[in-house]
Amino acid sequence: MNKVILIGRLARDPELRTTSSGISMVRFTVAVSRQITSQGSQPQTDFISCIAWRRQAENIAKYCKKGSQVAVDGRIQTGSYDGNDGQRRYTTDIVADNVTFLGSRNNNENQPANNYEQPMPSYDEPMPNDIPTTDISEDPFKDFGEEISLTDDDLPF
Repeated sequence: MNKVILIGRLARDPELRTTSSGISMVRFTVAVSRQITSQGSQPQTDFISCIAWRRQAENIAKYCKKGSQVAVDGRIQTGSYDGNDGQRRYTTDIVADNVTFLGSRNNNENQPANNYEQPMPSYDEPMPNDIPTTDISEDPFKDFGEEISLTDDDLPF
C-alpha cells in the first residue's frame, strides 16, 4: 500500500502549469514539523514536494499561497531525469489525491498553536425567550396513526 497523509504549511507559493494537452498541474512544497524526540532539542522540519492535477491544481493555485495550512492525502511517486549537465537526477514527490485547505497564515496568526489552547466560549449570556420549546408530556408520535406492536419473533436478528 502506498498512502501518505501530511499536514503542514506551504513553504512557497504554488506553481501552476499546463501540459501541452491542456491539463493543469501544480507543484507545491509542504513544510511539515517533526515531533520532538528528545528534551531540549529544536523541532525539525521536512520540506516535502507535492503535485496535484486538474481542477484540484487550479483550486490550490487560486486559494493557497506561502504559509497556507493544508492537509494532503496522496501517494509517493519516484522518478528520474537527466539534468543539463548530463547527470541523472532522482525525484520523490507526493501525488495528491485530495488536498484540504485548513487556513492561511494570515487567518491563523492570532490563533493558538493547537486546539487545546482554544478559549472556551462563554455561556453566561441569557437564552433568548423566543426559542420554541417542546412539551415532553405530549406524545410526539400521536399523528402517525395506529400503534404497532412487535414481538421478538418479528425481528430478523
